[in-house]
Amino acid sequence: MQAIMLAAGVGARLSNNDKTLLPKCLLPFDGQSLLARHIDILKTNGISKLTLVIGYREADVKAELISIDAGDFVETVTNPKFRDGSILSLGIAAQTMRSGDGILFMDADVLCHPDLIQKLITSIADNAIIYDTDFESGDEPVKLCLKAGRIVDFSKKIDAEFDTVGEWPGFVKWSPAAARHIADFIDHKIDEGSMELPYEEAFRDYLLNPEVAQIDCLDITGLPWIEIDFPEDLERAHDVILPKIISKS
Repeated sequence: MQAIMLAAGVGARLSNNDKTLLPKCLLPFDGQSLLARHIDILKTNGISKLTLVIGYREADVKAELISIDAGDFVETVTNPKFRDGSILSLGIAAQTMRSGDGILFMDADVLCHPDLIQKLITSIADNAIIYDTDFESGDEPVKLCLKAGRIVDFSKKIDAEFDTVGEWPGFVKWSPAAARHIADFIDHKIDEGSMELPYEEAFRDYLLNPEVAQIDCLDITGLPWIEIDFPEDLERAHDVILPKIISKS
């Protein structure tokens, strides 16, 4: 299994100064960058290769890869239009999505306990997604909605009726067939000029496809994690989430 991680964006909501703002994957936690933490987890769980999509301050990210001796484990691909929709960044990794391997998709800006990722990798299902029922409602979180155990919606704004809802932490496991389907969807959207779309639209297209077999939905409620979008997220990551990760490790 290979992994794809999106780390091209600016992360402008963390600061109003692009010149001093670190790429979020380089934020330090307990002496390690977020990127280094992710790479350690992937290697521990038998992932063969990471395709890292970069853009903003790409030289700094490449320097970090050298400093942690990532070597051939990581292949970087660059999205020169990293300020546009994130669907472009995922499209840059289309070759990996069509590699014939299963794919672990990852957002680069999530600090999490290693078990969260391990649950996805070790799921016996070819396609698996995680959700956390302990979250603050609103339009910011991407939500996974289930009814009678089946996925009925995947979006920030929900229209469907559901009996279970949780926030999606930004990680999902795709089978080779699913990854190819998603890559084809992205190519189609980019060809028609829909480059402002978030990549989640490509995932939603697959998750809600009635012809797709049931996807393993894993409840990871209770495992510590946080997506770092705003200054208050970064503060909570250091003060609350990191100590919980350390105590559970």
